Amino acid sequence: MVNQQTVRPRRSVLYMPGANERALEKAKGIPADSLILDLEDSVAPDLKVEARKRVCTAIQKGGYGSRELVIRINGLDTPWGEADFESAIKVEPDAILVPKVSSPNDVRNLNQIFKSSGAESKIALWVMLETPKAILSVLQIAEVSMDRENRLANFIMGTNDLAKDMQLIQTEDRTPLLTSLSLCILAARAFGIGITDGVYNDLKNLEGFSSSVRQSRELGFDGKTLIHPGQVGPCNEEFSPLPEEVRAAEEIVSAFELPENKNKGVITVNGKMVELLHAEIARRTVSIAESIAAMKLNSK
Repeated sequence: MVNQQTVRPRRSVLYMPGANERALEKAKGIPADSLILDLEDSVAPDLKVEARKRVCTAIQKGGYGSRELVIRINGLDTPWGEADFESAIKVEPDAILVPKVSSPNDVRNLNQIFKSSGAESKIALWVMLETPKAILSVLQIAEVSMDRENRLANFIMGTNDLAKDMQLIQTEDRTPLLTSLSLCILAARAFGIGITDGVYNDLKNLEGFSSSVRQSRELGFDGKTLIHPGQVGPCNEEFSPLPEEVRAAEEIVSAFELPENKNKGVITVNGKMVELLHAEIARRTVSIAESIAAMKLNSK
């Protein structure tokens, strides 16, 4: 069973086209936390099989350091989906991302495929939430994470497809999408599942991108999916705890660990009342900061 509570930074989750060998090689030097090696939207139908071979070969060769490697397969209802899934399992990425998941039964069926294939337990399941039906079923989808054979570890918001199916107009402040985004975040947090925001499409609008990333963090996402390497740096910066935040968190953790405070629900730290819930937030902040530092060290 995948440990969903592991604090692994997913500040920047970069899509890389699986058919582009040069892009797959370039990804080894991009400081993204996670790489989605894509076999779906970015790959033309006549290149699907070739892309599958390239992505699997790239993972087998390695060289990606501490970056989390995810293969996005084509849907199982397409001519390529089953072969994608089978090939992905064999090369053992960190996760397999499945598009157009819209019901809890979809997730149960995917978990069953993992089980029947004898896949290594370390391979997690990520799913795209990109249909109105998925949004309306997201609580039940997340609840599948309680199943004994569960591998569901992360939600990816497919905001472009969702907007298309909802027939809404995408605005800069994303007001038409906020209800859907918030419902998914609530479901993810209720069951300890990671959740990553959708992409920002306008590569030339740097101010708009920064605003979008800031909104993602404010809403409670773990990070954001990206479509260009140039978006990685600003995204990493926005989703990284500031040094002063880490120091304050460390002080809270240390204070609650003192013998005289171990059985207390409320204490005072630097003149401020601090509750156990603040200690939990502080521990997560420290864990994320430590993980980011370790990733930087391993990439050198």
